Order: sequence, then C-alpha cells, then structure tokens
Amino acid sequence: MSRNASEMANQLAGNQAGVAELRSRLLFVLFALLVYRVGTHIPVPGIDPSQLQVLFNQNQGGILELFNMFSGGAWERMSILALGVIPYITASIIMNLMTMMYPQFQQWRKEGDAGRRKITKVTRYLTLGIATIQGVSLTVTLANQGLAFDPNFTFYFVAALAIVTGSMFMMWLGEQITERGIGNGISLLIFSGIVSGFPAALGQVFEAARQDQINIIALLFMSVIAVGVIWFIVRVERAQRRITVNYAKRQQGRRMYQAQQSHLPLKINMAGVIPAIFASSLLLAPASMASWFGTNEGMGWLQEVSLVLSPGQPLYIMMFAAGIIFFSFFYTAIMFDPKDVADNLKRQGAYIPGIRPGAQSARYIDEVITRLTVFGALYVTSVCLMPEFMVVAFDITFQLGGTALLIVVVVAMDFMSQVQSHLMSSQYAKLMEKSNLQGYGKKKGG
Repeated sequence: MSRNASEMANQLAGNQAGVAELRSRLLFVLFALLVYRVGTHIPVPGIDPSQLQVLFNQNQGGILELFNMFSGGAWERMSILALGVIPYITASIIMNLMTMMYPQFQQWRKEGDAGRRKITKVTRYLTLGIATIQGVSLTVTLANQGLAFDPNFTFYFVAALAIVTGSMFMMWLGEQITERGIGNGISLLIFSGIVSGFPAALGQVFEAARQDQINIIALLFMSVIAVGVIWFIVRVERAQRRITVNYAKRQQGRRMYQAQQSHLPLKINMAGVIPAIFASSLLLAPASMASWFGTNEGMGWLQEVSLVLSPGQPLYIMMFAAGIIFFSFFYTAIMFDPKDVADNLKRQGAYIPGIRPGAQSARYIDEVITRLTVFGALYVTSVCLMPEFMVVAFDITFQLGGTALLIVVVVAMDFMSQVQSHLMSSQYAKLMEKSNLQGYGKKKGG
C-alpha cells in the first residue's frame, strides 16, 4: 500500500514538474510577444506622424497596407520594428539556395548541431547586411517624401540605426522564443503581427456593412467560405500518406524477433507555410522599393511597377502562384531526401513491399513525394489566392488575405501540437525513470 502511494506521489510530482516547465515556457512566449507588440508602437526618431498618416491614406489598399498587415501595424506607425522579420526571411532564402548549390553548406547541414550553428551564424551576418541596406534605403526614402522633421545627417544616422537595430532585435527575439519558449519564434512573431490586425479588419468590414457599402448576403457568404477554408486547412495539414514498411525476421542474441509491419508517414503539405511566407517576402521587397523610390525625379516608371505588383493585379497573382509552387518543391527538396530515407530503411532491415531496398526504394519514395508536393503546392496556392478573387468579385478592400489565414491556422496548429508533445515527453521521461528504478530495485534485490 505504501509502495503504491509512493509511486502515485512520484508520478504526481513528475506531472507537476512538467506542467510547471510548460507554464514557464508559455509565460515566456507571452512576455516576448508583449515586448514585440510594445516595440511596434515605438516610432523612429524624427518622423512626422501627420505626414506619415497622409502617405498611408494615399496608398489605401496598396502594397504598403499589405506590408503593414504582416508587420503588425509597425509600418503605419513607422516603428523601429518596421522591417520586422523580412531581412531574416530573405537571408534564410539565400542560405537555403546556397545550401543547394555549394557542397560546403551541404556538409554543414549534415554535421548536426555544430553545422547548424555555423549556418545560423552566417544567416545572422547576412541578416545584418540585408537589414542595413533596407534600413538605409527606407531612411532616405522617408526623407525624400517629406516625412522627416529635419532631414540632416543626425536624422539619417539615428533613423537608420534604429531601424536596423529593431530588425536585429526581432531576429534575436524569435530565436529566444524558439529556444526558451514553445514553437517556432519567427512564425509566432508573424502570427502575432497578423492576429493583431484582425480586429481592425473585421471592424472595417462590419462598419462597411452597417453603412450598406457591402451586401449582407455577400458578407454571410464570405463568412461561410472562411469557415470552410479553415476546416479545409486543418484537414489537409493533418492528412498523411502512409507508405507500408515491413521489417524482416532478425535474431538478436538467442532471441528471434518476428517480422513486423510499420509505416512511413508523409505529410501532404511537407513545406507548411514556408512557401507562402517566402513568396510574399520576395514580392513585397521589390514592390515596396518601387513604391518608395517612385516619387523621386525620373523614377516615375517605378510607380507603375508598384501598381502592377499590387494585390489583386494579374501579374501579382501569377508571380505569387509561381513563387508558392517553386518554394514548395524547393523547401521539400531541402528538408526531405528520399535517398537518405531509403538508406536508413535498408540499414534497419526494413523494406517497402514489392520494392527492392536501396535505389529503387529511393526512386519510389521520390515519386510519392513529388505527387504529394504537387497537391500541396496547389492547395497552398488555392488557399492564398482564393480571397484575391473574392475581393475582386465582391469589391471588398480589406487585406484579410488567404496567406494570413493560412499562416494563422497552421502556426496555431503547430503550437498546440508542440504543447501536447511537451506534456507527453515529460510524462514519458517520468515513466521511463520509474521503470528503470523498479528494474534496478528488482535486480539489486535478486
């Protein structure tokens, strides 16, 4: 009786310890997101807020509004966090491309934690360089458009330094969330920025409906479509393609283990929200630069480029779709190597029924991955672009796009799954500790 009571007490203590650690991680995530939201309200020194508001009113529904949505309102207030995580995402894209092209980076990726630290270090320096270029360009553009109180050298230096520092702080904050919190830090920061704009966007829609600017039937139809899209995203993200894997009979010592059957789970959308984020970032960069420099003398053609690359335009839709499809295949190729999977199965004595181990298994897995990636790319493209067509059809100008909806749903699902995994891992560790202690006691007593 006392033994059972002690075991229950130990299990309860283990559960409480796991819950306490989870609570501390969640509190750190909330604190980090709070710091981020506070940072979006700290303006760049020397900026005239009235002139800035006039600029945004003139670009209502354009590329700047889309940029503002992804930055959590930092652009509208011209915060020190205006660049957000865009420089880091751009640096990550460049590093992934270099990993595909240069064997040295491929070797680093195979070195485990040591190689990952090297890649992270190079990514940080690259982020600093990109943030410096974008920060200086943004500062010069703000001064040329008359948004600065006194456009002297002090303003250029202080404003550029503040913007670059804010971007590097965002990268550091994302890494801290990943390390000390739960979930991917960069994704959670993007998630927080998008969610913060939802109340204002919904308020605009309801206000337009109240003033009879939007048909109520159309609004209800769009609400039903939004719920259906969320359900579709959840179903696809949880779906798997399972490849049957058999394990041959094997002898270990004097014991003979029977043949076993398992499966290799493959997600339909293996790239997640990365293609949507990467494609959006690549489109936002040239469009925003064209919008900034288009007001300069002799640069009027950049304004036309900015208009062509605005949301809802045919070229924007085609380039966005092409970017999503490209990054879906690109990121899947980086994260999943069929040859390595086939080699691991061969070393474990496993095989796919009807497929010879080795090269044929790798070729079969590659064919399955290619078909899944095609469907996943079309799924992400349809979700991201369907609201664009709906905005055109119903003439609604708010930027609650499919990309934002996809990011919010997928990041929320990933966050909840990691919370559950953390709880299960803590319970599993305590269970293993309990089993080892019991085994040790019996062995010692014997």
